[in-house]
Amino acid sequence: MAGKKKSILVVEDDKNLVRLLKDAFEGAYDVSLALDWQEAKARLARMIPDLIMLDILLPGESGFDGLRQIKSNPALRGIPVIILSNLGQEQEIRTGLELGAMDYLVKADISIEEVVKKVKAVLAPTKSTKRKK
Repeated sequence: MAGKKKSILVVEDDKNLVRLLKDAFEGAYDVSLALDWQEAKARLARMIPDLIMLDILLPGESGFDGLRQIKSNPALRGIPVIILSNLGQEQEIRTGLELGAMDYLVKADISIEEVVKKVKAVLAPTKSTKRKK
């Protein structure tokens, strides 16, 4: 019997990118979408995803605000967060990592395939079932 699918919460207001990410992850993961941080908070009240993909430039509260809230909440702080943003200045990247993101990807510098690879690396099942010969 296969285990439960891992889940990803994508917090992103670019509908085209949301569609690309959903298509890329479909089948392999359960994908939930939020177009802003308010919607993401509502989803997080009902689910604990295995990974959060977080944009920084969101309507209303920024992704940095969201990341602060995630990392200050004992129920959520252990969830890996990957920032996927148009903001690529050194200071913004440093801020994201200092706030607790495990990775910071700049949209202009990365393909959807590379994003999928990073996510798979984070969510890969542990290899504890392999036995040494």
